[in-house]
Amino acid sequence: MFFVQSKSGSCWILITCQMSNKQLQNSKSSSITQVKWRKIVVVGLVTAIWVLYFRVSWPDSTIPRPPRLRLAHKSSSFLSRALANLTHLLSWPLTPGDRGDILASTSPQTSTYHLRGPAQASYTLGGYLEAVLVARDHWGRPKTHGGDLFRAQLLGPYVSAGVPGDVQDLENGTYLLSFPLLWAGRAQFQVRLIHSSEAVGVLQRIWREEGATVDFIGYFRGPTGSEENVTCNVNPLLTGEEEAICYYKDEDSGELWFCARPLTLPCDSLVGHSAGHYWNVTTPHEDALLAWNLTDKVLPQGIGTVRVSQEKNRKLASCAPNACSVAVLSPERPCYPGIPAPKPSGFYHRNVWHSLACFSRSFPTTDSILGCLAGRIVHMMGDSTLRQWWEYLRDTVPSLKPVDLHAIYHSGPLMAVDTTRGIVLHWRAHSWPLRSLRTPVASLHSVVRELAGLAGGPHTVVVLGLGAHFTTFPPSIFVRRLAGIRAAVTALLAREPSTLVVIKLANTGYKSVYGSDWFTLQVNRLLRAAFSGLRVAFVDAWEMTSSLALPDNIHPGKLIVQNEVDLLLSFICPT
Repeated sequence: MFFVQSKSGSCWILITCQMSNKQLQNSKSSSITQVKWRKIVVVGLVTAIWVLYFRVSWPDSTIPRPPRLRLAHKSSSFLSRALANLTHLLSWPLTPGDRGDILASTSPQTSTYHLRGPAQASYTLGGYLEAVLVARDHWGRPKTHGGDLFRAQLLGPYVSAGVPGDVQDLENGTYLLSFPLLWAGRAQFQVRLIHSSEAVGVLQRIWREEGATVDFIGYFRGPTGSEENVTCNVNPLLTGEEEAICYYKDEDSGELWFCARPLTLPCDSLVGHSAGHYWNVTTPHEDALLAWNLTDKVLPQGIGTVRVSQEKNRKLASCAPNACSVAVLSPERPCYPGIPAPKPSGFYHRNVWHSLACFSRSFPTTDSILGCLAGRIVHMMGDSTLRQWWEYLRDTVPSLKPVDLHAIYHSGPLMAVDTTRGIVLHWRAHSWPLRSLRTPVASLHSVVRELAGLAGGPHTVVVLGLGAHFTTFPPSIFVRRLAGIRAAVTALLAREPSTLVVIKLANTGYKSVYGSDWFTLQVNRLLRAAFSGLRVAFVDAWEMTSSLALPDNIHPGKLIVQNEVDLLLSFICPT
């Protein structure tokens, strides 16, 4: 009798071999008995090996093992390049810090700006105007290094116009501001200090040293209804456990998610997900640098109102009688994916966004929207700022009827249809890491998974909106997500090139260590790099939310959302 034990120690195989107690009478009967005995041993050993194979190689859901990350060839190529060039992609001037003296940081009250050249009675429409900004500390002393995050605007309050100015950091305490003159009439300047260079240094430290600034809750449920809640995150070291970890792998993207292992329930009993806690990752001095009284403040007016005059024989936009204010026309070429992006990408005039890359259209009526969307299936995947597009179309077009899918609203999936015109609008949130109320794990589909399930074609529109939920993690986490999505988009366009893919850049809004505009700028850099060389369209929500004299909001108002959707429709229906 002998035993064989599997590697896990939970499986024993008992093989019993019995020989007759009688004496063998002759060599023939002895030979037959030996052959039978050998057969029994062979069968037993084969059975043991077979059981061992399945016990070792077959995955046990109750014993999580860290799987290897295997990305598709194309995504891993982008991933390796992006991670290698991360420092270059996210370059920012180095700052020496304030050495603990808050008064040595850049001040919005003492910093000044002025015209680069002598003032003129009027400026020519279609030209540029430049100014010089001098950053100063709270004592009024000029700074000798760069790194501040300023935002500049040229506004036309009488014609509801606005355009973002370009801010060039000369890295010596001065900044060159450049403003395109895109409408005739009066124009005013506004410059805001979003974060001092010292505050940016805090944000850089957090991205460099902290693995995350938030955590999440995983909800586990047993067969009898008992529940356990544990901490989950993008890194196993951030769950509060070192060894008792549950690993989850998205087989489509290769990304990993980690939860602390429940005390009594198996790893495969995870049923729910929600946001957890915001971590305290700053010192009191760092909190002071990021405080509201020093953040997102308008500098004292440095330049008076200027007048912009129309140049003779210049082709300009028409206007209604008694309300005329001419503006530079958008280019005549239609909007199509892959079109080069100018800087700035557009401007507002009479609260309408005019693209400087292509001929952006307005869709002011229900019929114009329906005429564009007829026969199309639109798949929106991303965060709540993209859900606003779905909500705008649902609320604006009465014939688009929401379908109750009995899903959690804030994570989706959501769907609205117009059966008469063959229109289907989908929206669903991207998967982990998603800061949300409790939502079923089964509803959290990765963008890569959704894209892999699309056949594509001329009636398919894909809109991706990512970024806001990744500012609480190091940039490498977002790069890995983008690597998988780029590979999926590449595959979709390869199997059906007529599919339209639109990327919504992240918009302005947050001003804290958990979601600063500085983080958003870096996220948008990564988004553009991730989809460079692909035939996709971009909607620059950053510039569309930073051009008018409106307060920043992570969820912009209807005016902004309408213009964003109109630009989307301009790519769907360019003529």
